[in-house]
Amino acid sequence: MLRPLDTVAIAAAVAKCHRVVVVDENWKSGGLAAEVVARIMEHAFYELDAPVARVCAEEVPIPYAKHMEDAALPQPGKIVAAVKEMLG
Repeated sequence: MLRPLDTVAIAAAVAKCHRVVVVDENWKSGGLAAEVVARIMEHAFYELDAPVARVCAEEVPIPYAKHMEDAALPQPGKIVAAVKEMLG
């Protein structure tokens, strides 16, 4: 867990950009990305122009083999695709 989490800075960034993509190497469920999204919903919901997107690890144990690890963790192409989808 990241503590303290600067909710004021996050809300200010949302107010400036109006869109959010959260990237986290943890799973979507129960990870830091979920907490950041929850804070955004609680403190900056009305500043958003689009739903918050999350790019996270696949919901599997992280494998040891490099090529399988790369497949499980967020990669630049997946992040770019999420941003492009958000921007239309």
